[in-house]
Amino acid sequence: MNTNFNSTVSISSVLGSWVLKWNNLTDHFRRSTPNADHFIWRKPSVIWSYGIAILSVAAAVLIAHWPPLYLQSAPLSLTIWAVVISAWFGGVWSGLLATTLSALAFYYFFLPPVYLLAAKPEEMPRLFAFVVTQLFVCLLTFRQRSVLESLRRAHEEIKKSEDRLRLVIDTTPALIHSARPDGYIEYFNQRWLDYVGLSLQDMAGWGWTRVNHPDDVDRIVTRWRSSLESGEPLEEESRLQRADGEYRWMLHRKVPLRDQNGKILYWYGSSIDIEDRKRAEEAVSISEQKLQDLLKVVPAGVYTCDLSGRITFYNKRAVELWGREPSNFEMDRYCGSFHIHNLDGSLLPHDLSPMAEAVRTGQVPPPNTEVIVERPDGSRIIVMVNIAIMTDQTGERIGAINSFQDITELKNTETSLERANQEIERAFQEIKALKDKLQHENLALREEIDKTSMFEEIVGSSPVLHAVLTQVSKVAPTETTVLISGETGTGKELIARAIHKRSQRSLRAFVSVNCSAIPRDLIASELFGHEKGAFTGATQRRLGRFELAEGGTIFLDEVGELPTETQTALLRVLQEREFQRVGGDRTIQTDVRVIAATNRDLQAAIAAGGFRSDLFYRLNVFPIEVPPLRQRKEDIPLLVEYYIHRYANKAGKKILGINKKSLDLLQSYSWPGNIRELQNVIERAVIVCDTENLTVDESWFSHQHFQAESATQPLSEKLATQEKEMIEAALAESGGRVSGPSGAAAKLGIPQSTLDSKIKSLHINKHQFRPN
Repeated sequence: MNTNFNSTVSISSVLGSWVLKWNNLTDHFRRSTPNADHFIWRKPSVIWSYGIAILSVAAAVLIAHWPPLYLQSAPLSLTIWAVVISAWFGGVWSGLLATTLSALAFYYFFLPPVYLLAAKPEEMPRLFAFVVTQLFVCLLTFRQRSVLESLRRAHEEIKKSEDRLRLVIDTTPALIHSARPDGYIEYFNQRWLDYVGLSLQDMAGWGWTRVNHPDDVDRIVTRWRSSLESGEPLEEESRLQRADGEYRWMLHRKVPLRDQNGKILYWYGSSIDIEDRKRAEEAVSISEQKLQDLLKVVPAGVYTCDLSGRITFYNKRAVELWGREPSNFEMDRYCGSFHIHNLDGSLLPHDLSPMAEAVRTGQVPPPNTEVIVERPDGSRIIVMVNIAIMTDQTGERIGAINSFQDITELKNTETSLERANQEIERAFQEIKALKDKLQHENLALREEIDKTSMFEEIVGSSPVLHAVLTQVSKVAPTETTVLISGETGTGKELIARAIHKRSQRSLRAFVSVNCSAIPRDLIASELFGHEKGAFTGATQRRLGRFELAEGGTIFLDEVGELPTETQTALLRVLQEREFQRVGGDRTIQTDVRVIAATNRDLQAAIAAGGFRSDLFYRLNVFPIEVPPLRQRKEDIPLLVEYYIHRYANKAGKKILGINKKSLDLLQSYSWPGNIRELQNVIERAVIVCDTENLTVDESWFSHQHFQAESATQPLSEKLATQEKEMIEAALAESGGRVSGPSGAAAKLGIPQSTLDSKIKSLHINKHQFRPN
């Protein structure tokens, strides 16, 4: 039993190789036998499908029990043949029937005890292996049959496609051919063969040379071999003998077909009959010659000379310009009826005239050459000469043609215009001198105005403000990056505008950007622009603020609020002077001066990881600290006067000043909102004022911001104490809330991050202000 089982396994392992050999055999049979497809692939009837299964299994059992052969030891091989034949010729259901019948026959006739349907238990693995093998053979045979059927159908479709393509090529009006990589032309379409009246066998290879004109064969063969060696496309003309014996000009084009590695697989070519074009070109040449003849009647003097210098033609206008008809003697000397002078008045001999040089050397003078002609009556005219060489159809020189026009009146007009232009030029120079003088005077006046009004909106005369303005005056003419720091409302943007106004960029744009007022997701697009489709809603390309400020100054207010990724892009602008739009890949060069401002402690932000240190050092090239209003109390009267005048004029009121009590009140207040807060207070007071003296209501202020200065308390401690009191008062009013519209940050007019940093540095417990 073990021997039979191992035999079964061995037969199963080589079955795949056997089926492939069977496939080769049937394929060879189909190719070599006429109508073999009908024998192999004919779809059987139902009776035939199941009948062949029964007959093949019965035959296998009979052969195995035929005494002369004594094949009872090989029932598996015989039944495999039965299953293969059934599945191949009858289909999968016939194969499955043969498998079932083979299993029953094997069980009944070959598994001991034979002729009984009660096999021993130890024989069941053998039966199982037998059934599995039969199923495998059945399915594999049917699969192979299906694959071969698909291949046959694909082959038929390809053949049909080739036939259709060949039909299209043969019926197209173009002459098409193809060649091997070695130049052997193996295919001409039917149009080609009909055109030359030869068969494909006569034209194939190099037989096509017989229909080319003998004078063209060497040339076109040489060009064809050169293209084969270089792999370059071929374009050549030759005369081709048509079927009726007429030679006609043809334009041949051949291009190579290459594989992915550049190797030439095939050459494809087409030929076009250009006989009509050649004849048209010849007709054009004749027309051009006629046109040259027609040009002789133009309203200019025209005459021609042959190579000997004899005048062969002249028109009526030439006689008018010469002054009389030339004599026979003069006809032989380039028209000697008049004398030629250069524009300087020097006489030019006839043998050295422009016409004589053109006839003798073939070199024509420059177009529109001007000479003076002296006529027989002594009068002189200025003529403009244009000479051309005449050639025959072979290109040989046969003479020259001279066209000349009287431009005496034109030259006189030009002389008059030139004199008028000189007068206009002198007048223009005088006007330009006056304009330059006026511009210098305007420039001087403008500089004077700038000196007196540069800081017209920066009001004050305190020492600390004077020190700031001195820094502005020094840094403004340079290209240095400036970092302006100071509390909210101290006028940092005014300082930035003053720097721009005194710089060399003052005539270009000043673009201001409040970095804290723009959402973090949009700040990069706002600064650097974006391309169409860069993000949702980007329906078109948009220029950023840096592009709008090109050549001018960009002011980045609240620069400490920039996100980290935008800080990186800004650092690139400062270092490389270039950036890329959001969603774009093109690098844009920029020429912009950067002025930044912040009310944050950037050193603390760097320590907390919220600001890049390298960006800080790039911005902090020239730092300017704007003092708060509480450090410039001596400037408060000037500021009050300035804002009273400004808002009174705006409101149409007449206010002469402010009473002393209100002024003392303003000077004793600590002004946490700085100049912006003072501006708002004065505007409010002007609105409610009904007299000529402005009055400020003390209830408008918080009493905790009024303080007496201590002579012993240091200024830094006083400022810290004032700042702490202001923050605590704001927290008390907002119930301990920092963010939001009603939060302490909004009340103080500073960003939330700045307030959080100050609460932490001043050791303020914001939770104590929250309601229970």
